[in-house]
Formats: sequence, C-alpha cells, structure tokens
Amino acid sequence: MEGIVTVLKPPGMSSSDAVVDVRKIFETRRVGHLGTLDPEAAGVLPVCVGRAVRLFDYLVDKRKEYLAEIAFGIATDTQDAQGTVTERSDRIVTREQIEAVLPRFLGEGEQVAPMYSALKYNGKKLYDLARKGAEIPEKRRKVLIDTLALGEQTDQNRYLLRIGCSRGTYVRTLCADLGAAVGVPAHMAFLLRTASGAFTLSDAVSIAQLAERKANGTLETALTSCEDALAFLPRIDLAADRKKPALNGLETTVYDGPKGNVRLYADGAFLGIGCAENGSVRLTVNLFTE
Repeated sequence: MEGIVTVLKPPGMSSSDAVVDVRKIFETRRVGHLGTLDPEAAGVLPVCVGRAVRLFDYLVDKRKEYLAEIAFGIATDTQDAQGTVTERSDRIVTREQIEAVLPRFLGEGEQVAPMYSALKYNGKKLYDLARKGAEIPEKRRKVLIDTLALGEQTDQNRYLLRIGCSRGTYVRTLCADLGAAVGVPAHMAFLLRTASGAFTLSDAVSIAQLAERKANGTLETALTSCEDALAFLPRIDLAADRKKPALNGLETTVYDGPKGNVRLYADGAFLGIGCAENGSVRLTVNLFTE
C-alpha cells in the first residue's frame, strides 16, 4: 500500500510521533509527513506512505488553512499558551479594533521567526538555543497571507481567526503581531489546521481509526493515491509504444504540450511525474505499478 494518509493529529502529539504510529500501522519504514505541525496544535497532517515519500518536494509547498484562537491581554515568550508570561494588560479589545488592523497583514510580507521554533542557526534548532539563553540574530522569512477573517468571540478578549497562508507562516507570530498592532499583548491560545493543500479535515482520520481500519481490512481506504494527489499537475498522454522507453528514462518528443512538471501517462497507465521542456518530456519520478 502506498499513497498519502491525512492524519487527524490531536494536541499533545508531535508530528514525528504521528509518523512513527503510521509506520507501525502500515508496516513500512518509508513514511514521512508533509510539514511539521506544532505538538500542541491539532488538525490536518498529511503523511506519505511507500513511494509517495518521493512526492515531498511537489506537495510540501501547498497553501495551508487554519482556525486559530487569539487571546488578548497576555503575551508569552513562545507566543502560544505553553510559554511563560512576559506581559499583561487589562485593556479590552473590540471587534472593530481588530478588524481595522487585519488588512495590514494580508498579502506578501515578512515575519520574524519566533525564538521557540524548529528553524536552525549554525546547525542547532532555535528552541534549543532559546532554552539555553543564547543570543541569536533575528531570522526573517517571507510569507503570503491571502485570507484573514475575524470569527466569533469565544470569551472576553478571545476571538477566532480564519487564516489562509503560504507554507512557513507562523500563526502564533501573526497573533502576537496583531496584538502589537492594536496595542495590547496577545498570544495564540489554540490552533487547528483545517487544510494542507488538497488534504482537508473531511479526509482526516485519527491514529485509532487507522488501527481500526487495519483490523477490519479496510486500511487502504484511508489513502489518497499518488495519482490523485498530483491532480493539480497538467496531464500528458504518450503513445502506447512510448511506455517502455519512458519507464527507461528516455525522452519523448511532445508537440504543443504543457511545460514544467506534468502527470505522465502512456497506453492509459499512470507512469509518474514527468518534466516537459524544449518540446520533449522525460519521466523524473517513476510511480508506475504493474
């Protein structure tokens, strides 16, 4: 069995722990997730199984969607609810104040990466260095936020945010920055990832549900095939007699076809990912199954 399983990760489980559990259930070592989800966050964690691990570079950069709870009045050193309180305020923040600053964060911009993150400096993770009190140069990264909507109020000074953004966006940093924009300290109280690329909550299954499907012989139903996961790529169909040469890595002339990465087919069979350029195409990731 191979493909992508959309794991419903609960708070308290690390992304690495989820990979270990999937590895045991599918009884294969060829397993890897498509982007870390913080241990205290919940939601969608796509995990590649078998040859699907070859698709990491093609799937990892896809857009993410989140539902977050922002809490005003308290700032922490980790920008989330697990950190140490660094600042407090009794000021009440209104919907109008929040909505007035939201447009500032839409579009392309830069974020200062939080000190308590998995980014590395001189080969060491920032959160390990932060715990030791080391001084580290500020690290910035470009992000794109295309959706930022204020949801319902959950409590005094607490609101839900719906966010659509690029890979690498720190939602907890966004919450802290929103607090700074309205002049009141803030942190991220809760985070749920609702989508990672084409993988959504409606597809997600828990580790316990995966174990149940394995027990009743329906484990394969939890997988999205490699072919379906690549549906966003344009398709090129080769003549039947080009199937064997393509599988052997030989180039095939293509007239008026798409350029770049494509889904490659021959004689009706899915071969894998091809690279089309200069009027020809060559199989670069072989996913063909007899």
